Amino acid sequence: MNAVLPRRRSQAWTLANCLTYGRLAAVPVLAGLLFWPDEVGARFAALAIFALAAITDYLDGYVARTYAQSSALGRMLDPIADKLLVAACLLMLAADHTITGLNLWAAIVILCREVLVSGLREYLAELKVSVPVSRIAKWKTTVQLVAIGFLVAGPAGETILPGTVKIGLGLLWIAAALTIWTGWDYMRAGIKHVIDDPR
Repeated sequence: MNAVLPRRRSQAWTLANCLTYGRLAAVPVLAGLLFWPDEVGARFAALAIFALAAITDYLDGYVARTYAQSSALGRMLDPIADKLLVAACLLMLAADHTITGLNLWAAIVILCREVLVSGLREYLAELKVSVPVSRIAKWKTTVQLVAIGFLVAGPAGETILPGTVKIGLGLLWIAAALTIWTGWDYMRAGIKHVIDDPR
């Protein structure tokens, strides 16, 4: 008589992955709220959701490491969720004219870097090469999320903290500078492996 084995819990529904799913679900909600840029309530609701999504960016990795919930699905979805969150917010903030003029270049640099890094990671994955996240890249992510948070608050935030948008734009430029730095590090690593690839 065969012993009945306990059903293995699906790795898809670990707490770490559920936090990542929550960040993915926040993207269309944030975009929808930012369709009403002049509505104070919508801006603050968007800020609250963005803040929660940004916190899950830290929490999902912490939970995965602490409780041994790391999975291939989580490793795939985590950077995708981050990039979708940042890209959607930057596009909506440009559309509602929170980011205008020369400041658009900071947003363009950040978006282009995300595409560049995604392409490099995909290529290097084929070569079984992993590129660890540097400390500067972590600082870049933190500054970027804080900058976007100020910009999401936008005009509504000005009623509580005058200069909210200017602070957000200043931080966005700092994030763009760090983006160039970290992007170059990824590019240099990618070029090295392309040159060294014997194929």
